[in-house]
Amino acid sequence: MNETVTAAAVSRTVRVAKDLVHKHDGGQVLLSGLKRLAEDEFLVAADWTDAGLLVAAGDRGEGSAVLLTETIRQTFPLLSHAGYDVPFDHRLLWSEYRYTLNLGTLREEGVGGRPDLHIRCHDVVRRRGRVCALSLDVTVLRDGEQLATAHTRFTIQPPAIYERLRGSHGDAHRMLELARSRPLPPPVSGAGEEFRDVVLSPTDATDRWQLRIDTHHPMYFDHPADHAPGILLLEAAKQAVRTVRHPRVGLAEAMETVFHRYVELDSPCWVEARHLPDDQLGRARFLVTMHQEGQLCFTALVSVAKEQTG
Repeated sequence: MNETVTAAAVSRTVRVAKDLVHKHDGGQVLLSGLKRLAEDEFLVAADWTDAGLLVAAGDRGEGSAVLLTETIRQTFPLLSHAGYDVPFDHRLLWSEYRYTLNLGTLREEGVGGRPDLHIRCHDVVRRRGRVCALSLDVTVLRDGEQLATAHTRFTIQPPAIYERLRGSHGDAHRMLELARSRPLPPPVSGAGEEFRDVVLSPTDATDRWQLRIDTHHPMYFDHPADHAPGILLLEAAKQAVRTVRHPRVGLAEAMETVFHRYVELDSPCWVEARHLPDDQLGRARFLVTMHQEGQLCFTALVSVAKEQTG
């Protein structure tokens, strides 16, 4: 950063307009300000003082990953529209995402407050003068203390290209009707605190599940979507690791993901988790994959935090 900027430099009197973060429910907006520091560097102010939809009161563990990820996801449209003049009818598509949580601080102090997201955009691709892809490196600070780091990349498609690529699957209302015409599969036990938030359904195998897509969920389907949203897939990976039978299952401290294909709403998607050798920090690791119609749609490498002692 070429300039020192803190939360005080960004207005927090109101949250940003819901259209700027692609939300229909203004109560789900987590961002409260944007300041450009350089051509491709930004400070985004977030507000976690009322994030009950995402994190239970007093949560000091894995719920912080959901809050962090949704906060970062909201920066995509905010930076696209307010930082790079991307039209509102263009589609933002996730390519990759990874994060690492500072669980020590989050366990000690919990989530909440008003963190700052320092964002550096790079590998910006333009076509005909319009941004069509970019990567973000994100550092999340609260009161000067680092809560997390993240990296992500997404692409941007104009309506005509998106419609051509998606074909009949691009009709969100039709896809939602198809999804809602079938009964929602039962939730797996032990995956989530609330029945509503469980996104896995059991199968005969202990390390394989059906993705449970509740198209009425207030966060995942805040507005009509023609495919399963990326944040739902990330939550499914986290729940798969939490549910798999392994003696070192714990909190997902870090995750590296790749979005290979859309997960469609008109056929089952299968989730599998496999234990891998420990990472360089001695954390247990799991590879989560999602397949649909025999094709790989999503992969996640999940590193699990060591158990606390003492």
